[in-house]
Amino acid sequence: MKNARTCCSVLIALSLIFLFASSVIADDVVVLTEDNFDKEVGQDRDALVEFYAPWCGHCKKLAPEYEKLGSSFKKAKSVLIGKVDCDSHKSVCSKYGVSGYPTIQWFPKGSLEPKKYEGARTAEALAEFVNKEGGTNVKIAAIPSNVVVLTADNFDKVVLDETKDVLVEFYAPWCGHCKALAPIYEKVATAFKLEEDVVIANLDADNYKDLGEKYGVSGYPTLKFFPKSNKAGEDYDGGRDLDDFVNFINEKCGTSRDGKGQYTSKAGIVASLDDLVKEFVSSGNEEKKAVFARIEEEVEKLEGSTARYGKIYLKTSKNFMEKGADYAKNEIQRLERILEKSVSPAKADEFTLKKNILSTFA
Repeated sequence: MKNARTCCSVLIALSLIFLFASSVIADDVVVLTEDNFDKEVGQDRDALVEFYAPWCGHCKKLAPEYEKLGSSFKKAKSVLIGKVDCDSHKSVCSKYGVSGYPTIQWFPKGSLEPKKYEGARTAEALAEFVNKEGGTNVKIAAIPSNVVVLTADNFDKVVLDETKDVLVEFYAPWCGHCKALAPIYEKVATAFKLEEDVVIANLDADNYKDLGEKYGVSGYPTLKFFPKSNKAGEDYDGGRDLDDFVNFINEKCGTSRDGKGQYTSKAGIVASLDDLVKEFVSSGNEEKKAVFARIEEEVEKLEGSTARYGKIYLKTSKNFMEKGADYAKNEIQRLERILEKSVSPAKADEFTLKKNILSTFA
């Protein structure tokens, strides 16, 4: 019992450490708090810090530019690009005289005496300031987009394609809420970039007003989902955080991705084969052949992506019969070792699918 309590305590501690680490670094901008501000700022590197409030319109407008700045400086070890949520960490913001949002301040290396940034709020202007103050020579990186840009010329071809599930954002370039959504929407597109049947797209509805009016767009941003089965379009009324979009796409499109674009543990699992696999694993050698034949019959009924998963089930079943009951466990361990290394996203998908299906046999 004592060992069990000790083990539980260790697991809880590790979980807390992981959660803390995850909360400290969000993408390429360091999230600063009352607990870590003095540990990160005023130490052995210069720091540019944005003091913001989540509800602030100007802060939302700045967000994609500041994210772009963080991405560009992520390899510049001599400079930290950070931000503080002043609603959650009032004492830090009060300490540095923040009275409006966003306030951007420069902290030289080894100093907690800031210099206020008064320049333009674009990634390029901020980078110029950081390079001048920090002695760096970083240029704003051009971030490739995975969002499909729609126009009057390609709208019908992309959106009305009955082989694709398409999410469309109707936006206006001047819209503050659209600018705030932009970095999140980009992450959604990146998360599903390997899904051939899923398209994340946007349309400048201010420029293409006729298309906006055709689909009843009266405010920005408006999001509509055009599934394979309904090209009239459906209103998207869900939340606008990354997880909200990811959960929506997974539910509507039958995908199994997380916010980073990686397969979840549910990817590749075919419910109609689950009971057969359980029966297969628990049966004797002679009975296994009969159950395998039934698995083959079920796999022949599968269509689309599930047909591909079914082939993995069949191959796993054959190897199970030929190599013994330890095959699944040993193969899972081998794949886990590979996945710990640096592999391409496509290979990671392939190995994760196999690992998930193997787990039903283990």
